[in-house]
Amino acid sequence: MPRRSDAEQRLLEKAGRYLPGGTGGNLSFPKELDFLVSHGKGSRIYDVSGNEYVDWLMGSGPMVLGHAHPAVTEAVIKAVEGGSTFFATNDKAVELAEEIVNAVPCAEQVRFTTSGTDACFQAMRAARAFTGKEKILKFEGAFHGTSDYALMSLTPSPSVEYPQSQASSGGIPKAIQELMLIAPYNDLATTETIVHAHADDIAAVIVEPVQRVIAPQPGFLQGLRDLTRRLNIPLIFDEVVTSFRLAYGGAQEFYGVTPDLCTVGKIMGGGYPLAALVGRADILSVYDRGAADDETYINQIGTLNGNPVACAAGLATLAVMREEGTYKKIHGAGAAIRGALADICKENGVPVQSCGEDAIFDVYFSEQPVANYRDTLAADTAMMNRFNAGLLERGILKGAQKYYPSAVHTEEDIEKTIQAMKEVVPLIRG
Repeated sequence: MPRRSDAEQRLLEKAGRYLPGGTGGNLSFPKELDFLVSHGKGSRIYDVSGNEYVDWLMGSGPMVLGHAHPAVTEAVIKAVEGGSTFFATNDKAVELAEEIVNAVPCAEQVRFTTSGTDACFQAMRAARAFTGKEKILKFEGAFHGTSDYALMSLTPSPSVEYPQSQASSGGIPKAIQELMLIAPYNDLATTETIVHAHADDIAAVIVEPVQRVIAPQPGFLQGLRDLTRRLNIPLIFDEVVTSFRLAYGGAQEFYGVTPDLCTVGKIMGGGYPLAALVGRADILSVYDRGAADDETYINQIGTLNGNPVACAAGLATLAVMREEGTYKKIHGAGAAIRGALADICKENGVPVQSCGEDAIFDVYFSEQPVANYRDTLAADTAMMNRFNAGLLERGILKGAQKYYPSAVHTEEDIEKTIQAMKEVVPLIRG
């Protein structure tokens, strides 16, 4: 069990006093393992007490080059010296927009936001404005941020029948239910039936190409592309996670399927608050006051949209991502621990389903193959909690769901992680 200094204990007590639930709303830990991050370097983070952790969370994905990468840090310091923000278009934003368009197959233009939540919200709003329709089809269990629309059927009851939606958060107006249609991921036949029945009302279909950690089955994404193209319905890829991770051109390049719009974030911002909606210029013209009429124009304002410091971090990050061998390192690190974990579970008689791709994955402790949200409900979540806690006790940090391999995870990191897994897996049956 990691030791806790008096200083960290006092800070933890303050967190409990001043922050709801004692957290910022993201990752939380069992009380006996709770800690506060002090700093990070490369593939490791350190708590206030000085304990070191091999980090597979990597800031929930953006730190693909590791913490405090020298090239990114240098670019940020230089940018800060020139001013922090301007509320006017800046040179770094234009340069980053150009690089995104060069990289992402569907991208003709770029509209910056400060978060993946806002980018996905804007994607749905832009589709509504462009088509004049109001309903959005999303897939059950998909996470597109924390807007009212995105939080419909994130964690619904399995008794809810498709295409009905169910709010997965307090504070969401009941009227939102009428605007969201829900389909099962990786089930093209059911999706086609729903889309055909509501085609006159659907403004867009939005999908995570890799839904959380569930990879698309062969033909699913292409089937969505073909279906939406036939019916002239915009297809949105939520690539906040997968952009610049699966490949430099994201899931679109990796799977060979090009949507009409997509959202990008995390890696693209180099660890700073930055995301974007990108896609067809005709759809994104709804943001151009000179091109859109009063009914279609979207007035999208954000004080820090396209922030020059964040854009500088993004440009520096993408320059390193383009270097030869970067993606080989990322996929290789993921493949090593992904394969080892599956083998360790099988050796110990622990039922396991390995899901995702090597660059973004996790397991479900289940006998049942996992192809969609409802399949995940058969998994043993208590076993997963014990597994994650056991890793944390041994200095290995991962999120509740997802490993984020990076270009800086070393053989030592991999070996330490696998050794911890060998110790923990035999103990997780409860």
